[in-house]
Amino acid sequence: MEYVTLSHQLKMPILGLGVFQVPDKKECQESVYQAIKAGYRLIDTAASYMNEDAVGLAVKQAIKDGICTREELFITSKLWVQDMRTYEDAKQGIDNSLQKSGLEYFDLYLLHQAIGDYFAAWRAMEDAFREGKLKAIGVSNFYPNILTNFCEIVDIKPMVNQVELHPYFTQEQALETMNYYGVIAEAWAPLGGGRYNPFEDEMLISIANKYQKTVGQVLLRWNIQRGVVVIPKTTHIERMIENIDVFDFVLNDEEMNKISALDMGYSGTRAKHFEPDFVRMVLNKKIHD
Repeated sequence: MEYVTLSHQLKMPILGLGVFQVPDKKECQESVYQAIKAGYRLIDTAASYMNEDAVGLAVKQAIKDGICTREELFITSKLWVQDMRTYEDAKQGIDNSLQKSGLEYFDLYLLHQAIGDYFAAWRAMEDAFREGKLKAIGVSNFYPNILTNFCEIVDIKPMVNQVELHPYFTQEQALETMNYYGVIAEAWAPLGGGRYNPFEDEMLISIANKYQKTVGQVLLRWNIQRGVVVIPKTTHIERMIENIDVFDFVLNDEEMNKISALDMGYSGTRAKHFEPDFVRMVLNKKIHD
């Protein structure tokens, strides 16, 4: 496993498992447990995924079985927007996440969207960070203009920004902004989120064949070589093993550039973070009473 170093010197695995859209508790728990057995140490969940409890149970089981220690794991969760209305709401939301997971702390906790009073929520996260409840704090889906304004105002700059990042949406300006503020980039949907056909792309197939790897492994390697943390989601053990097997080859500059040339920009099937209907939908999505 390779690691990135956050701005306050905490080490974070550069590859992990995401559990988005795994609402079945037993399936999520088993998937996380098997991932830890396979060598994963970064697990990414969120309050809105409704499976923080399943992740926590898997973590406890893996520790009990002697597979790892808690200190070796890097568990991430995220604050949903309904808890981003006031400082007190956010403080309670953080405590709710910890209680549901059964964990004493999160290694990383993120604001899930740049929606609601995310400045008030961030102050609650800063305090939880100072108290040791959160070992690192960051944001998610903060585009360059929002991230710039945010970093210029807050006391503690976010350590991580989790955004959509794959060869069809390379986000070069976003990476430049993150680098400027010392924010580590983390990719959700690093394989494209099922919205493209990379596995049928002759160029990608050719590169994969050269290294005796799969197209998926090439896509993950491309982001890793850009210093981007990746969290591919799968519930299949064989795919977990495949996804983590990306540290024994290196793409050359020509290959990196060819893959980057697939970029389509912010168009087509992107999550519409800038659209009023999307914002209203997010604000009205309730995850608990």
